[in-house]
Amino acid sequence: MRRFALIVTAVAGALAPATPAFAHGGEAVTSTAYLTRVTGISTPEKGLRVRAVEAGARLELSNETGHAVEILGYSLEPYLEIRPDGTYENTSSPAAYLNQTLAGDTAVPATADPTAPPTWRRVSTETTARWHDQRTHWLNPGLPPQAQADPSQNHRLRDWTVPLRAGVRIFEIRGTLDWVPPPKTWLWWLGTALLAVAVTALGRRFTRPIAAVALIAGTTTFAYALAGSISVPLLAVGAFAIMAGLRPRLFLFALAGAGLAVFAGINEAGVFGAAVVPVAGPAWWARTAVLIALGAGLGLAATGLLRLRKLSATPAIVDA
Repeated sequence: MRRFALIVTAVAGALAPATPAFAHGGEAVTSTAYLTRVTGISTPEKGLRVRAVEAGARLELSNETGHAVEILGYSLEPYLEIRPDGTYENTSSPAAYLNQTLAGDTAVPATADPTAPPTWRRVSTETTARWHDQRTHWLNPGLPPQAQADPSQNHRLRDWTVPLRAGVRIFEIRGTLDWVPPPKTWLWWLGTALLAVAVTALGRRFTRPIAAVALIAGTTTFAYALAGSISVPLLAVGAFAIMAGLRPRLFLFALAGAGLAVFAGINEAGVFGAAVVPVAGPAWWARTAVLIALGAGLGLAATGLLRLRKLSATPAIVDA
């Protein structure tokens, strides 16, 4: 167990330095029907990369060009500047406050004036920054009219642009915003229930197949964590389930199963109803990973508890 804990710590530590700078705390989404895509930069440049991350909640810009690149705010004022020595935020830009939340509902102070000279504050030494941008989101309450008229189809809501500046040159990030119909949530819950029942039934008679289930569920959860937000709890429960598979013990099955069911299953179950998920790769992969974690986790926990209870209820045989 200690070895697996060290592995989890090492992986998390190795990945931590690669975490991009956040212009502000912000918030991420776990499920959404709105698909934000970056289609390109109007004048591409080597070392300048942009993508949508966190299910479209933020844009991420990496600047390895060797010169400063500004992200302009909603009045074309300087908002963020990514320089070779780090990321700077203009505290005089209203965007510095509006972009603190996904909904853009932070009050803008009277000191924020887009016509004022920039007041730069360094927010990170990284040359990669993530920020919310209202130009890429659907902010109106309720469904878009197109989705209300036909909720079974994808709908292009708009093409969007975010202006950039390098020196005196103004160019832009270009992208699209679509509404995507949600999946059939009940099918994923049904699959979860069937898997839980199957693992429990198998586990009441056999140990080796259940150890294999623990290995598969742990490995899948580990991969899911790496494909998403690098969650240490997910990495930990994935590693613990792998441990239970390699060293089969009933109490390890019970503990690993409970951890998988809670942290990698129930906490992540929003992906069952999400058309767009904050995980690299196709959405069906994220749903499958959560289905395996929750269904196998419940089955492993039930297996461990039921068999431990049976052992404790078996009367001891005393030699005459």
